[in-house]
Amino acid sequence: MGKRWGWCLCFLLLGLPAWAQPAFIQGQVTNALQQPLAGATISLQNSPNSTLADGQGKFTLTVEPNQQYTVWVTYIGYLQFEKQLTLLPGETRYLSVELSANAKELQAVEVRGKSANDTREVVSITKIDPRLTQSLPSPFQEFNKILVTLPGVTSNNELSSAYSVRGGNYDENLVYVNGMEVYRPFLSMSGQQEGLSFVSPDLVEEVTFSSGGWQPKYGDKLSSVLDIQYRTPQKFRGSVSGSLTGGSVHAEGTAFNKRLGYLVGVRHKNAGYVLNSLEVEGDYQPIFTDVQTYLTYDLSKAAPRATGAAPITQISLLANIAQNDYLVRPETRETTFGTQAQVLRLLVGYDGQEQMKYTTWQSGLRLEHEFSSDLKGELIYSTLYSQEREYRDLESGYRFCDVMPMPSVSPFNRCAGERGVGSTYNYSRNKLRAAIQALEGKISYRLGPQHTFSAGLKSGRESIKDELQEYAFTDSADYVSDLNTLSINQTLTSTRWQGYMQNEWAIDSSQTLTFGARLHYWSGNKQLSISPRVQYAVRLPSLPDWSFKAAAGSYVQAPLYRELRTANGILKRDLDNQQAWHFITGTEYQFKKWGRPFKLTTEAYVKYMPSVIPFEQENMRLRYLPNVKATAYAVGADVRVNGEFIKGEESWFSVGFLSTRENLEGDSTEVRDAVTGEVEAVAAKGYIRRPTDQRLNFGIFFQDHLPNYPTWKMYLNLAFSTGLPFGPPGLLNHRSAFNGPAYRRVDLGISKLISMRGPDAAGFGLESFWLSLEVLNLIAANNVISYNYVKDTSGITYAVPNYLTGRLVNVRFIARF
Repeated sequence: MGKRWGWCLCFLLLGLPAWAQPAFIQGQVTNALQQPLAGATISLQNSPNSTLADGQGKFTLTVEPNQQYTVWVTYIGYLQFEKQLTLLPGETRYLSVELSANAKELQAVEVRGKSANDTREVVSITKIDPRLTQSLPSPFQEFNKILVTLPGVTSNNELSSAYSVRGGNYDENLVYVNGMEVYRPFLSMSGQQEGLSFVSPDLVEEVTFSSGGWQPKYGDKLSSVLDIQYRTPQKFRGSVSGSLTGGSVHAEGTAFNKRLGYLVGVRHKNAGYVLNSLEVEGDYQPIFTDVQTYLTYDLSKAAPRATGAAPITQISLLANIAQNDYLVRPETRETTFGTQAQVLRLLVGYDGQEQMKYTTWQSGLRLEHEFSSDLKGELIYSTLYSQEREYRDLESGYRFCDVMPMPSVSPFNRCAGERGVGSTYNYSRNKLRAAIQALEGKISYRLGPQHTFSAGLKSGRESIKDELQEYAFTDSADYVSDLNTLSINQTLTSTRWQGYMQNEWAIDSSQTLTFGARLHYWSGNKQLSISPRVQYAVRLPSLPDWSFKAAAGSYVQAPLYRELRTANGILKRDLDNQQAWHFITGTEYQFKKWGRPFKLTTEAYVKYMPSVIPFEQENMRLRYLPNVKATAYAVGADVRVNGEFIKGEESWFSVGFLSTRENLEGDSTEVRDAVTGEVEAVAAKGYIRRPTDQRLNFGIFFQDHLPNYPTWKMYLNLAFSTGLPFGPPGLLNHRSAFNGPAYRRVDLGISKLISMRGPDAAGFGLESFWLSLEVLNLIAANNVISYNYVKDTSGITYAVPNYLTGRLVNVRFIARF
């Protein structure tokens, strides 16, 4: 107990001395149509303090009391707003700023100084305009697809919302929505089985993404943090969208004298149109539905504050229900592969079906209270309940043959010789139930204008019940081989404790230091982990356009469930936590080109992982190897440049370089005599490539419009990643023995925006109508997601590639009112 008080005392002492009680300027910046102007600059004359408006146009600026200030609000293409203010100690003044458009191009106002929303002060942070995610050309308008264009982020499957960051796997990414952690499904094996991701683009206000070295206030995983904030509505609005792959409806507004704010969104996804372009032909019936609501209620005793100001006491509810039903009755498959000199073909006929059903309820209740202008607290109760079923009765017969590639040789492009025939059968009746509850308390205390201390404690209880009933066999040459059976019924119940302390210290207008630590205890392995973390950012007076950053810290990931399950289904309950040390250094350069703002961000990183759980990646399923101990590392560099390459349209180019390797206990290679062929020695293989080792990834998100017709726009989304290593599953000695082909994809969209505003517009209640024509996989790339392994009559094993979707045309619309 004494140690705990000692830690608290240390943090408080580091935050001293306390300063005089400051004053605050809050407000919202909009245009004449009451649309928020995200990124508007709010500054003070003759003062280094400045800030930027967030995604809803809101801002907060801390000032010294009893002084007269002139507030400037500027935004490119709008007239400047000015107002003189004098505030008392502890006073909060709210400004509702409406900027008027300027027909003439304004000269940019250059402001230097500390910015509360500027990413120059935080390491490895990217802020994304949430409006871009709705126009991004992609098969299902998944929110996460915007992340794939960022450096260090890869996803080799357009059918999935999962992504990998700096050599990590899909389970190593934290996702928060309004302070509540959200989870991925447990049983999904492939991208086509996945439903909608949790995040609903229609409801998003602000997006913050960190690819490493994040602050102690965020949780315990190894790779990244995606922090989403849903809007608090100010007036009634809504939208309806639709496409050949699904649609969505959302409504928002206020009630009870603006004390109640509500956001409601419904999404529907039918992937049949996309899945019919796969090489496996059959009857696809994938139906995914999602309903979300975010409610806020002002409990303050006094009358509600001015529009946009934060209430003193507020309770909010975030609730989600997702129903996913994937059914496929495959019929035939034909895959041609090999080299130009040797072309092979696999022909498969199917009988049976596979069905994947899962229903997920996630909710969070959040109580926030402002005890004073300096002290704020919140209490969050969150819960997850998931039921997943995987049913499969599938028999297939295959024919493996050579194909004549020469037009002059008969039979051209047809099977000319058998290499093998056989059949396989797969049966499964798998059920999983997961129930997770958590209670978390947080406080934030402003020790002065330059110090903010925050802390939190979270307790959670997890109960997972898993029933596995599987068997599979291969029948070749009239006998059964490779018979695999699995029959497991088990439950895992555990308790998890997490806590953190963090101090943010603005040393001066050009230096920021953030430091603290997290603790994590899981009753499953009875392991307590303490993770110190520190960030530092500085802007030199001699280089005002540059900022320099560095971060270091420890990050742990305790097992949840899948990490514990061995190949035979048994749980290894005493498994140690995974751990990674992040070391990051980077720069951010803000400059102007062609009279428009740009930003160049570069980062170099090292991740040393003294304890990791190896895994095999098959499509989107991760098969962990908890019985194998391993260490690993990842080194790389990320570069991103973003800005208005086309006036008024934000675009970016990003490139990432990565090398990630692991050292497994138990893998070895045999050294044989060149003459006799006898084994002379057995040597450990040492560090080999991890399954996520993509040496290069390159992403582009580009927008353009017709010069004299800005309502006509073009969107280009390009992703390129070098090939992933692979090898036969279950064979450590052949792990990462081969290199797969590169992933290439280009999606193009052309849209038209029709405004329904104005005295002569007949919008029938509509604000705008947006129509887009999209060409998905424009270059018709044959991207490989996984491999099937087939033996010929001589016993040679071939890796048969499984390809993703081909070129498709999609039509989308969004109507806003």
